Amino acid sequence: MALFLAKVLESLSQRQWYFRTRRLGLQVRSMLSAAIYQKQLRLLNSAKLTHSSGEIINFVTVDAYRIGEFPYWFHQLWLTSLQLCLALLILYNAVGLATVAAMIAIVLTVLCNTPLAKLQHKFQTRLMAAQDERLKALSEALVNMKVLKLYAWETHFKEVIEGLREVECKWLNAFQLRRAYNSFLFWSSPVFVSAATFSTCYFLKIPLNASNVFTFVATLRLVQDPVRQIPDVIGVLIQAKVAFVRIVKFLDAPEIQSRRRSCMNHEKSILIKSASFSWDEDSLKPTLSNIDLEISTGEKVAICGEVGSGKSTLLAAVLGEIPKKEGMVQVSGKIAYVSQNAWIQTGTVRDNILFGSTMDEEKYHETLKRCSLLKDIEMLPYGDLTEIGERGVNLSGGQKQRVQLARALYQDADIYLLDDPFSAVDAHTASSLFNEYVMCALSSKTVLLVTHQVDFLSVFNSILLMADGEFISVASFHELLASRKEFQYLVNAHKNIVGPERLDQLIFDRRNRTSISEISDNDREEQPKMKNESGMDQLIKKEERESGNTGMKPYLQYLSQNKGFLFASLAALSHAIFVSGQISQNSWMAAKVQDLEVSMLQLIAVYLALGFGTIFFLLSRSIFVVVLGMKSSRSLFAQLLNSIFRAPISFFDSTPLGRILSRVLLCKKN
Repeated sequence: MALFLAKVLESLSQRQWYFRTRRLGLQVRSMLSAAIYQKQLRLLNSAKLTHSSGEIINFVTVDAYRIGEFPYWFHQLWLTSLQLCLALLILYNAVGLATVAAMIAIVLTVLCNTPLAKLQHKFQTRLMAAQDERLKALSEALVNMKVLKLYAWETHFKEVIEGLREVECKWLNAFQLRRAYNSFLFWSSPVFVSAATFSTCYFLKIPLNASNVFTFVATLRLVQDPVRQIPDVIGVLIQAKVAFVRIVKFLDAPEIQSRRRSCMNHEKSILIKSASFSWDEDSLKPTLSNIDLEISTGEKVAICGEVGSGKSTLLAAVLGEIPKKEGMVQVSGKIAYVSQNAWIQTGTVRDNILFGSTMDEEKYHETLKRCSLLKDIEMLPYGDLTEIGERGVNLSGGQKQRVQLARALYQDADIYLLDDPFSAVDAHTASSLFNEYVMCALSSKTVLLVTHQVDFLSVFNSILLMADGEFISVASFHELLASRKEFQYLVNAHKNIVGPERLDQLIFDRRNRTSISEISDNDREEQPKMKNESGMDQLIKKEERESGNTGMKPYLQYLSQNKGFLFASLAALSHAIFVSGQISQNSWMAAKVQDLEVSMLQLIAVYLALGFGTIFFLLSRSIFVVVLGMKSSRSLFAQLLNSIFRAPISFFDSTPLGRILSRVLLCKKN
């Protein structure tokens, strides 16, 4: 009864230990993933060049996972040591001084593992660096697959990725072989321990009987599993250390200084005094210099200048995206930013506009109207629930820009930074957007607008004229037109392009607001309808998922690669012979320990011969497992590359990156 209760208590305690260590590891992994994501948003431009996107993906998917596994395996380390100490005490009671020989054998086993552990650390470091390079090349090829196919560069880039994969496999093979030798060393340690112990008993004339022999065998059997886990523990510790160093190096990378928010003076939305900014901190000449800017709440300011004068960089300085070298920057209020190149996420039009905010029907409808999107949504097959492909492939440039404008408007921010949002739309739509969006919807907001369309500038409170990263003048439209030749050049150049009659058009003339999105007030409550009756399917179809047990199909698919069944059979046969040898050892000792016709020397010699005879099969099992893993993984990776590079362009246009990889990995052909 005591033995039964002890085993029940052991089982309950182990379950709690497993659960709590795994939960702690999951929390650590989640925390690291969040920290890496937040750090990526704050990286300096120079740090972004050092840490590629592929490397950052590796941090989240591989390094954070390995550190998350560390809490469980860390406890295995001290637990194994405790079990070994208790086992040595039991052995001392059974065989006396022969325990010293057992302890020496264990110590020698650990010492022999030291150089292998150092090599494992070296190979793991090289492996992660090679994996970063391969993942960077693969992700860049996937993102730019349309360009590769249009220029027929698939073969070249496929060969480059395969070359990087070969380098990765080289270090992976070296790491796994050292791990196999390490595993072989510890799996064979019970044989060496028993050989040392029984040999010592023979030379010290310690009698072997059923009592001490069975105690020794049972104790050795008890500590076999902890001892065999030592290679896994060492491997996990090495991987966690390498991952920890890599993540710490990334988290210590220089980042952008946080933007200071002014809570004292709410009359000034943006305040910049004697500031200089530079994308490259080591550059002697800053990108922006001698910047003095004060913008009051509700004021509308335009930024003009030639290409490369620093207009977009000034917006980045307000956002805090560019390092500040000197001066002071204070921003008060919530910021909405509309970039020059529209950013669209994979999802529905509604998801892109709401962007995580709660749905307000009246506000949402008003936003669509202000952004001239109502007619566009009515033409879409599923209305605003139409799914947009990767980077908005099924939207025009003007539609993507207006969706981006609608996203910013719906957020109801205090400050709006607009980086030439009318460049992707025609003149008629641009005039409508300016009237409805900037002058009406943002009438009470602070607006900083970068634009080349000078016919809108007369209504702004002030205009910032920039050249070579500096303000050359800050004044109203008419003052600049009368005093600055640079501004006159911009106006005349624009006048020659669009015609002189457009400059005379009054901005607030409501009669010209016949936008394609204008509807009557009676249609205000009518939302864009989903045109299911058209029979058109969504661009992104719902992914098929299987539920339940997958059976043996994944394992058979893995083993069918590159003589996998052969190596798996050889590994299983080697392990079966090894286990049979261990059973034969114990059976021989149990049957002959009290046989008076068998001498002590003969008893020990046969026992050790059976043990050492199984070591060869133990080594072959470890090597076959490594070879099986390497050959199968190479073959599957080759199939993955072939599937990716042979897929048509339409596959990449209509399918997000995550679904591409998941479907290819599931061996679903296009």
